[in-house]
Amino acid sequence: MDETLQHEIGRRRTFAIISHPDAGKTTLTEKLLLYGGAVRLAGSVTARRNERHARSDWMKLEQKRGISITSTVLQFNYKDHVVNLLDTPGHEDFSEDTYRTLAAADSVVMLIDAANGIEPQTRKLYEVARMRRLPVFTFINKMDRPGRQPLDLLDEIEREFGILAFPLVWPIGDGADFRGVYERATKQVHLFNRATGGDTATVASVVDTDSPALDRAFGVENLARFREETSLLDEAGAEFDHAAYLGGDLTPVFFGSAVTNFGVELLLDRILDLAPAPGPRATRDGGRVEPGDSAFTGLVFKIQANMDPNHRDRVAFLRAVSGKFERDMVVTNVRTSKKIRLARPQKLFAEERELTAEAFPGDVIGLVNPGAFAIGDTVTTGPLTQFEKIPHFSPEQFATIRPTTPAKRKQLLKGLQQLAEEGAIQILWTFGRTSPDPILAAVGALQFDVVRFRLEDEYGVETLLQPMSYALARWVRNDPGPDVRIEQRGTMEVEDDEGHRAVLFETQWAARRLTDERPELNLVSSIV
Repeated sequence: MDETLQHEIGRRRTFAIISHPDAGKTTLTEKLLLYGGAVRLAGSVTARRNERHARSDWMKLEQKRGISITSTVLQFNYKDHVVNLLDTPGHEDFSEDTYRTLAAADSVVMLIDAANGIEPQTRKLYEVARMRRLPVFTFINKMDRPGRQPLDLLDEIEREFGILAFPLVWPIGDGADFRGVYERATKQVHLFNRATGGDTATVASVVDTDSPALDRAFGVENLARFREETSLLDEAGAEFDHAAYLGGDLTPVFFGSAVTNFGVELLLDRILDLAPAPGPRATRDGGRVEPGDSAFTGLVFKIQANMDPNHRDRVAFLRAVSGKFERDMVVTNVRTSKKIRLARPQKLFAEERELTAEAFPGDVIGLVNPGAFAIGDTVTTGPLTQFEKIPHFSPEQFATIRPTTPAKRKQLLKGLQQLAEEGAIQILWTFGRTSPDPILAAVGALQFDVVRFRLEDEYGVETLLQPMSYALARWVRNDPGPDVRIEQRGTMEVEDDEGHRAVLFETQWAARRLTDERPELNLVSSIV
């Protein structure tokens, strides 16, 4: 392996943050950026005072609703490492976007609210990370507020996920009495002070456990509880097993508060120390691509329309997997067998972009996409192998859509087509195109609100949306032909934009009935 390439691979850490909504993910993201010098002031801390918004939530609707709708790439340097931070939506209606983004990650930070513990979306996203065999860090957030006991939270993680929860740091106090964290490996206590007139904390000092400063900082009660809890941890006798973490059998646990900055730097430092550098990727033919291979390969895991409203462009997010990427290099899109010159590659930081000359495995670059790329594409300068497919979630929400002004139908269809390329929605039609109105299919109903908002904001089209009563879709793998109808009560025959035939069902029971009665159709949840 080329020494420069090997060095650059070793410097990379590419990870995603997953959490239930309101666990503090965007705040944690911004505090991590502060350490990398990528931002000078955390927008989430001061948003109410000066109306700044979190850098990772760049879309207008995200800022309006205060939720993360689309995944964001944020790259920064920290302690001679290059950190690629993938911020993902927390709301369950955007799970598919999170799943695709995890296809580009090498590890995950799971964020848990100390008061609420493991919540429904946390469970779902953890299972996605487990399916992708990603090692997981856990950060238990909001220790500056009243919450559950740390030992109870560790027990819940182990019971829910069937893994060992190994605390690398331990909190001292909670709520208003939260004053610091104990790093078990170094046996040192990190004491914190709140910044005067603000929310961000600073490290006042790092002391040994027998320091008199602990008595003054924590008080007798908190210090006694701390010594009792850490004694129990030590008596348990378990040691941190790095191989078990990499294999998904153990999660290193950190405690802190993103909003006050307690424990965030320790988390980032240990990610650099313990999280894996970019590794090999499996291919569809059973092989694998090593990051040190001389040929460049990359995976398109996301498409985003209108990141630059002035140019109405579409950007393909490409995760570099092997070799060195260089500007103006010619690659082959394996799906289409077409050669493409990558003339304007872009380094991404939320909505901000700048031209970049090179990238290495683990990095994410933006490629202006004139319809040349689709989610799941493999590009390469070497052998025409393809990475494993990125599965689609089966839609569960359906609605017809039409413009309020019929003259804007052309703009509507153009907007829907570009938004569909992002993978958030699918466009369906009545079988045989008997109706002129497209049918939108999505995993969650909130996607429809996003589509309507973006159609009006980005394409100037106001719309009328009519929800439908169907609850799931199944694609017909063995199409019997247009003259053979697939009719049953509680169903509707449709086709997607590529002409694949599908059936919408009002209930799971109806889907099972048709599957049993017509097994020759080979009904499947998606066609990739």
